[in-house]
Amino acid sequence: MHTATSRPDPTRLRAAMLAWCAAALTLSACGGGGDDGTAAAPSAIEREAAASATAGNSGACASIRPFYWSIGDASGVRAQGSVGIDAPTARTVMPIASASKLIYGAYVAEQRGGHLTEEDVAMLNFTSGYTEFDICLPGQTVGQCQSNHGPVIRNGSYIPEHDGYFFYSGGHMQKHATLMGLAADDNAALAQHIMAGLNGALRLTYTQPQLPGGVQTSAAEYGRLLQRVVAGQLHIRSLLGSHAVCATPALCDSAIESPVPPDALFHYSIGHWVETDAPEGDGAFSSAGAFGFYPWIDASKQWWGVVARHAEAGGESGAGMQSLRCGREIRKAWLNGIVR
Repeated sequence: MHTATSRPDPTRLRAAMLAWCAAALTLSACGGGGDDGTAAAPSAIEREAAASATAGNSGACASIRPFYWSIGDASGVRAQGSVGIDAPTARTVMPIASASKLIYGAYVAEQRGGHLTEEDVAMLNFTSGYTEFDICLPGQTVGQCQSNHGPVIRNGSYIPEHDGYFFYSGGHMQKHATLMGLAADDNAALAQHIMAGLNGALRLTYTQPQLPGGVQTSAAEYGRLLQRVVAGQLHIRSLLGSHAVCATPALCDSAIESPVPPDALFHYSIGHWVETDAPEGDGAFSSAGAFGFYPWIDASKQWWGVVARHAEAGGESGAGMQSLRCGREIRKAWLNGIVR
């Protein structure tokens, strides 16, 4: 008669390995070094350990708790976690503010088969001159919002002296949407059109018929969109970083209005930022929102990620930039396999 022996719990073994690798802070401690002393590419377990430890302990991430984060590639999510008390999960639905811009850029790219017109480019990299925009009201259509111009809400105006210059404003995309046949759409119709136009890449709703900022969705859904982008299943992949313009007025004469820090040289492409603000910036493509929702695709277009939270205080250079800084640290930890 054989005596039964207990088998080690693989989940607990994995957790212990991750904790050990994170504490070591080096690739060699987890077997990452080559025999000749050169550093090998980090393994999946090293990447996950470094990213998880960074999300949980770095100063940039501690300041934005509670939040959810994820990193993936063309095959799906590779690492994820919820940090802080009452943190959101992958399925928590929230307003994503300006993270809506990348969604609309991807939608237009699909409708154009990847070939944008000059008008498309100007309206999607915010140089069209349609710079007056305040807010959409929930019961309006896309067109009603775009043309709502009065003493209180001032939407829709074309400002000739802004034409050809970068000016961060929702007016560009709102005007463009009326030219794309979306003018009659209310919130429900707009959501159906955008989801269908992206071939079911994600599920979303609109809280107001505002293309540059009205989307409500979850990190899991947005991640599905990013996964399809890096997999080459959506035309926006080839347009990431294209037609980019300088977006920092203090550093270039071609920009007028921007939410980025005045000493950080960012660029703006087709509905997304290009993080060219060296030495911190790594060339990633991203679309941070005012409430702290930060989706990104790395410069190699191999990896994607999301930092998801809903901060009470808005402001692109506030909650959005804070999430960007945390997301960068997680991304760098993942790419290098080293805790930040």
